[in-house]
Amino acid sequence: MAIEIRPFSAEWRAALREFNGRLDAAGVFAGMRLPEDVQAEMLPGSQLYIAVEEGAVRAGFVLRPQQFSIRGAVHRVTHYRLPLSEGLIQKRYATLAPMMLRSAIKVEPLLYALGMGGRQQPLPRMLEAMGWSVTSVPFFFRVVHPARFLRGIRAARSSPWRAAAMDLAAWTGAGWMALKTWQAMHTQHLPEPARSKEVEEFSAWADGIWEATHRSYGMTAVRDSATLGRLYPSSHPRFNRLQAGAGWAVILDTAMHDDPYFGNLRVGTIADCLASLDDARTVIHAARVELEHRGVDLIISNQGHIAWQSALRADGFLEGPSNFLLGASPALAKLAGPISEAHINRGDGDGPVHL
Repeated sequence: MAIEIRPFSAEWRAALREFNGRLDAAGVFAGMRLPEDVQAEMLPGSQLYIAVEEGAVRAGFVLRPQQFSIRGAVHRVTHYRLPLSEGLIQKRYATLAPMMLRSAIKVEPLLYALGMGGRQQPLPRMLEAMGWSVTSVPFFFRVVHPARFLRGIRAARSSPWRAAAMDLAAWTGAGWMALKTWQAMHTQHLPEPARSKEVEEFSAWADGIWEATHRSYGMTAVRDSATLGRLYPSSHPRFNRLQAGAGWAVILDTAMHDDPYFGNLRVGTIADCLASLDDARTVIHAARVELEHRGVDLIISNQGHIAWQSALRADGFLEGPSNFLLGASPALAKLAGPISEAHINRGDGDGPVHL
């Protein structure tokens, strides 16, 4: 029987649960499963599609349409997320991955994928093979507490000798001196730091910032007050909304627990932000100062636009390796232009759910 790709409906819930169970049993991509409760587990507007064969679910993916400003005009752009198939565990289903992608492009030609875990993963490799543009969204970090960072950053302690060297640097104070000196030397003086304050919600003031700024970006997801209210509801305690001068930032203060990258560090994240290109530095500075006052060990941010990257460097952030990728379908890549002009960060896609 031929495999059919169709929108998910309730009668397929048991078969979907069995599909997720087969992936669990095979130990494939732990923590990534198709949503069984679509209302509770997906962002508003999302649609789950499944590939079915003789009463069994063999694959699936989620499409989430959004409004994007591209060169100042608003377009419908869709996030292609969670493409999972039994091709991961059975070779006879290996063709399902490109089949799903072609099906998604027929429904929504302006597609993007985000995150993906690095270029070595199957999805970005397939996207590039099928003519997509795949680009890293640069990763930046600033160390607040060097000794804790050196002892706790698991991503850098990848071998016994590196771990021993970092422990020694922490114990002697050499690591503290080196990091603090480098950051001080590369932090440019800001003559008039913006006044900032934490706000409970995004309201009309955020609409004003959106209208004044979005045309200066090659591409950015709509960030008006209504959209931001859905992404960062005031009822959610993790999201800290900071109004800084003529811009804003959403910051996170997360105590990690046995994280494969950050161990047990307390990590501050500049997850989302918006301002004019000239005001990017003032927003980054205000967010950094607020997170330092909160007592985090490390501050991180992924930013696609060159102005926000420059703002991070000017505030003493180092650039590190990034596994956060943006994949753009051929139609979207042609329309949007280079990622250096696109305002893409951890607020896009699924949002900062893994931070």
